[in-house]
Amino acid sequence: MRLSLIAISAFAALAACSPSGDEVVEPADAPAALPPGRPAIHEAARVGPEAFVRALYAVHATPGASMGEAPAAGQDPIYDRMLNAMIGADFAKAAGEVPTLNYDPICDCQDSGGFTLDSVTVTQSGPQAAEAAVVFTNMGETKRQTLKLVKEGPMWKVSDVLVPGRPALTEQLMAAIS
Repeated sequence: MRLSLIAISAFAALAACSPSGDEVVEPADAPAALPPGRPAIHEAARVGPEAFVRALYAVHATPGASMGEAPAAGQDPIYDRMLNAMIGADFAKAAGEVPTLNYDPICDCQDSGGFTLDSVTVTQSGPQAAEAAVVFTNMGETKRQTLKLVKEGPMWKVSDVLVPGRPALTEQLMAAIS
C-alpha cells in the first residue's frame, strides 16, 4: 500500500510539471528569434538546409543587418572544409593582390541594396546533402543561383555556388590556385 501511495504521488508530481493541452510548446529544433547575422545563421544551420539558406539571405534583405566582423579567409563556418580551403588558398596566392573571390558569393555582389529574397527551393538528396535554388533581387536586378549544401557534423554549410552562365565557384577557385 505504501508503494502504491509513493507511485501515485510521483505520477501526480510529474503530471503537474507536464504542459497542459492549452500551452504552446516550441519544437526542440525551432530556431530562436535572433536578429539577422552570424548567430542566427549558425543556429539555423543546425535546424535544416532551408532555414540555413533563409538565414544567409536575411542578412542582405534586412536593412542595417550585418554579418559582423568576417573571419579570416578560409575560416568562415558557413562554408564547408573544402570550400574554405580553396578560399584560403586563393587569398594566400593573391598575396596582397585582388583574389579571385573578391565578392560575397551568397549575394553574388560586393554591395547590396533593395535586396529581396524572392524564392528558395531546397531539394535534399540525402541526409547530408542538399541543393537550394535561390532567386533574389539586388539593386533592381533579379538573380538566380544554386547553393550546394552539405551537413558537416550538426551544421549545414555551403559547399559550392552555381551561377548560370559561369563556372561553379569551386571551379573558379581551383583554376586560380592551380
